[in-house]
Amino acid sequence: MKKRGKITKTERLEIALLQRKGYGIREMGRVLDRSPGSISDELKRNRTRGGYDPLVANRKARTRRMDAKFQGMKIESNSDLRAYVIAGLEAHWNPDEIAGRMRDDGESFYASKTAIYDWLRTVYGDAYCHHLASGRHRKREHKPKTIRVMIPKRVSIHERFRGATNRTRYGHWEGDTIVSGKKHASTAAASVVSERKSKFIVAQKIGNMRPSSHNRALQDMLANKKALSVTQDNGIENVRHQELGMPTFFCDPYSSWQKGGVEHANKMIRRYIPKGTDLATISQEYLDHIVSLINGKPRKSLGYRTALEVATSAGVLLTTGS
Repeated sequence: MKKRGKITKTERLEIALLQRKGYGIREMGRVLDRSPGSISDELKRNRTRGGYDPLVANRKARTRRMDAKFQGMKIESNSDLRAYVIAGLEAHWNPDEIAGRMRDDGESFYASKTAIYDWLRTVYGDAYCHHLASGRHRKREHKPKTIRVMIPKRVSIHERFRGATNRTRYGHWEGDTIVSGKKHASTAAASVVSERKSKFIVAQKIGNMRPSSHNRALQDMLANKKALSVTQDNGIENVRHQELGMPTFFCDPYSSWQKGGVEHANKMIRRYIPKGTDLATISQEYLDHIVSLINGKPRKSLGYRTALEVATSAGVLLTTGS
């Protein structure tokens, strides 16, 4: 059974992350255990000129909750209306019956059943909830299910090895993906890894964003290379990180800047493969050519050496074939 209730702030952050990766509404629903309708409503209700922003969406939701609370308070501010509602509750009428009879009686005041329930949720109306058949102002909530862990055994980036965080040790990598443009409805993507200290990168095409496909690509790309850890984001493609056989760390939600090395690598790759491209039309040979150009560039941050030169001399590449 799908989760019900209000979309949480954490879910909004995950929706934004999944949307950035090109996930559709149904795929987002499966990941978050929500109905596609709930995801669709959330995106439509909180769409801005710049697209969906989870922080803006959270502010809008908070404003709507405050508005609902204010609507309930109109009962408290009208003594005649308040007396009518209390009399109905004491007669064991439910809020719908009170609102319906109030309209039929032609009273000069009116409150909908929703407004009555809103008032019952406040400190002023809570004392009258025992008059309801349920004895409470809202339906009994089902016992919550076990919290679904999106990334099993997820380890925060804040627990990462010091040598990885301060770039004093070689062999610590960052991973990310590049997806096809939405207009193509293509599942083709590319997995990209970047070594934090040498800035050496590797990229491999994948047919889809399934965890198994992404894991195989990571294992292929890091074979014959010094690999002590990898840092990733919270995308669904990373849920099987334990199968990689190395320590894996995860950025905070909505904080892709925490793996800025691979984000910059993606930006350089996008010079040759612009956003919106269907990656199904890009060959692995062409992708290798792009990576070779980038690894062969003299970098100011490396003292104008190339990433290939640094990685080779530092022993990041364990075989000549790498």
